[in-house]
Amino acid sequence: MASSSVGMVCLLLVSCMVVPSLAKDYTVGDTSGWTTGVDYSTWTKDKTFKVGDSLVFNYPTSHTVDEVSSSDYSTCTVGNAITTDNSGATTVALKTAGTHYFICGVVGHCANGMKLSVKVESGSAAAPSKLPSKSPSSSSSSSPASTDKPSTGTPSTTTTTTKAPDSSSSWSLSPFMAVVTTCLALLVLVIS
Repeated sequence: MASSSVGMVCLLLVSCMVVPSLAKDYTVGDTSGWTTGVDYSTWTKDKTFKVGDSLVFNYPTSHTVDEVSSSDYSTCTVGNAITTDNSGATTVALKTAGTHYFICGVVGHCANGMKLSVKVESGSAAAPSKLPSKSPSSSSSSSPASTDKPSTGTPSTTTTTTKAPDSSSSWSLSPFMAVVTTCLALLVLVIS
């Protein structure tokens, strides 16, 4: 009986570790951060973003992180942001599949390349909460330094202000290793 209880506790602990480990945090612009003079389309080329991942923006407070519509992204229109933050450290949780658009709301910065388009796939990353892949409205929470406007059909994200990690992508357990670890825990449970 005791070994069965120990096995169940081990299985529960492993299960709790596996789910959050599948999501990744991406530091936008790597060590350069969110600033002018960085080619963000090149930065995204070798990355696959999935629902549940997060974008970490590090920048001086003279910049902003504005989530915008596709048309505002294309034309670098400022002032129509779905969400905006100027705290210097912004984390955006990618909660829905689709393309998400970000610009700096300071006039001229977007035109000088301070814009980011991220295609988010529905996939194996663990989402903070289960949401439909298309959402008619934005579900955003933000810091007091932020202002939110209602969405016009743009995929939902959550913006939070945090101290960001220094790496481009935080360490996380690969899905393969998560499955192997879970199988080993189940094997221990069956044997005990």
